[in-house]
Amino acid sequence: MSARLFLIQNWSEIARRAKWSAAVLAKDCGVSERTLRRYFLKTRQQGPGVWLAKERLRHAHHLLDENHSVKETAIRLGYQQSYNFSRQFKKHSGINPSVYAAQMTGGLAAKHI
Repeated sequence: MSARLFLIQNWSEIARRAKWSAAVLAKDCGVSERTLRRYFLKTRQQGPGVWLAKERLRHAHHLLDENHSVKETAIRLGYQQSYNFSRQFKKHSGINPSVYAAQMTGGLAAKHI
């Protein structure tokens, strides 16, 4: 396993630059996909694809929390169609991103009263 992977501290940033692709992530890290997979299994107990999907969703929550629209969030996350983003968000979060965003906006408004 490549020791250089243990030195990386900005995984989230690299994931965004790699457009959430395990193949691109491995290339950007200078290792094979197999080496990247072994590293993720050892350090995170999950494959890089699973981690990337979770990280992408975490970033979606962050963008929606910052009042980005669903469409803008989908574009920033590399989805061609906002419908596909909405479907994935609901699948993993159990709620539509528009409902989530509305709850966040309502929650923020209530805090400022």
